Amino acid sequence: MFELVQKRHWYFIISAVLLGASIVAMLYSTAVYGSPLNLGIDFTSGSRLELVFDQPVTDEDVRVVVRGYAAELDDATVVMVGTEDTGVVIRSKPIDLASKQGLIEVLEAQFGPATELRFESVGPTIGQETTRAALLAVVAASVAILFFVAIAFRKVPNSFHYGVCAIAKMFHDVIILLGVASLLGLVVGWEVDSLFLTAMVTVVGFSVQDVIVVFDRIRENLRRRRGESFELVVNRSLLETLHRSLATQLNAIFIMISIIFFGGATIRSFMTVMLIGMVTGTYSSLFFAVPLLAVWQMGDWKSMFRRPRNAAA
Repeated sequence: MFELVQKRHWYFIISAVLLGASIVAMLYSTAVYGSPLNLGIDFTSGSRLELVFDQPVTDEDVRVVVRGYAAELDDATVVMVGTEDTGVVIRSKPIDLASKQGLIEVLEAQFGPATELRFESVGPTIGQETTRAALLAVVAASVAILFFVAIAFRKVPNSFHYGVCAIAKMFHDVIILLGVASLLGLVVGWEVDSLFLTAMVTVVGFSVQDVIVVFDRIRENLRRRRGESFELVVNRSLLETLHRSLATQLNAIFIMISIIFFGGATIRSFMTVMLIGMVTGTYSSLFFAVPLLAVWQMGDWKSMFRRPRNAAA
């Protein structure tokens, strides 16, 4: 039988490197932006106006015009988007529709006709509510997973371990996803908005469902193969569900890649988060949560970062 669980020290080392890199990226982002992520206006409050001019412009020229238009735009930021130096994104404190229209007229008088692609304005109250909703969603998901797994696996020894491993796997995915988002914010200026929260919760649901399938097969094999060691049962269960997990996740991943390349720009960031989370979730379901359960059930914590004795033999 091919050994997967017996090589768990490699999986834990990979996870440790990914988690460490994610934490470093968030710490560096905190030093640059004042928060672990480059937060969009959905979380910080403010206005976001995206324009495309008919002729090339520079961010510095646009910034001078924007900041000179009104006092509330003194700290506005301008970022170029696209590859033709015609698209700009203007972020500022919240402004109303009249101020927005006046700003567009001033910019058109200076740089020529412009097309408005997007305008969003969020107040501080809504930003705080979005942040609170994000935290409550993660906490609620953790509690629900713990109780569901504990009840579903109540006839299995140490059923609480299954629930804790599923939650650990969930936080594993969330931290890595946040780390990637933080890195993208530092490298390409990618902003985290409410769609990121939606994608993150969706990924958590998908990935937890995947690990539950493996846990359920472990429960079945524990009854069928009472003479085998727990490590062998876990390895057998992982091999029996591996093809199902990979086939299901790969189908979704191929669809997401297609949407990213051929879909609209408004959904591209959402699908990118989904793709990253799906890949991370597939890995952690098979090679983090399941080996973690094996280590905990056997009490062999030393094998997390070194080769197990029986594998070495």
